[in-house]
Amino acid sequence: MKVYFSPASPFVRKVMVCAQELGLEVERLPSQAHPVERDRVIVADNPLGQVPTFFADDGTVLYDSRVICEYLDAVAGGGRLFPAPGPGRWRALVEQSLGDGLIDAALLARYEAVVRPAEARFEPWVGGQMDKIAVALDRMQEWAPSLRGRVDIGTITLGCALGYLDFRFPDLDWRGGRDALAGWYAEFGRRPSMAASAP
Repeated sequence: MKVYFSPASPFVRKVMVCAQELGLEVERLPSQAHPVERDRVIVADNPLGQVPTFFADDGTVLYDSRVICEYLDAVAGGGRLFPAPGPGRWRALVEQSLGDGLIDAALLARYEAVVRPAEARFEPWVGGQMDKIAVALDRMQEWAPSLRGRVDIGTITLGCALGYLDFRFPDLDWRGGRDALAGWYAEFGRRPSMAASAP
């Protein structure tokens, strides 16, 4: 199994954390994913030109992180990171959706700051993305007690989202007023899979 890799991508990190938690080896292929200067090597396998783009041992190409992580869980026997149908599954999938959405908003805010020319930047757009992040963090704070002791696609995605904020938005005080969430993340972030994949 192989994946086009970028050490800064929170979506690639999510895949690598899942792989390590499941005891699976995934080879890292270098790539240069970019929202404007698209890596044609990636595009040849994934028209979106995004990472992670994953290659199964039989040559099947998979994307995006949600599909890849579920595939890895199935390869490992199923049901370890993606709970069986029922309330636990829907909870984990909603947590994954919120974490992915927070990451999307953070990426859009970052691209506005570092990719778009200064004269074309639209600050209300950045404000809208940062508001999504703040409201998502507040919901995660509410969820924090239910996150403890769990390792599944929901907690992994939320952990990778918080890690991305620390990496790309170090001045954002997301822990302020969110002690329960900060405490959960401090513990979850010490997992070997999280420590090994930190950008």
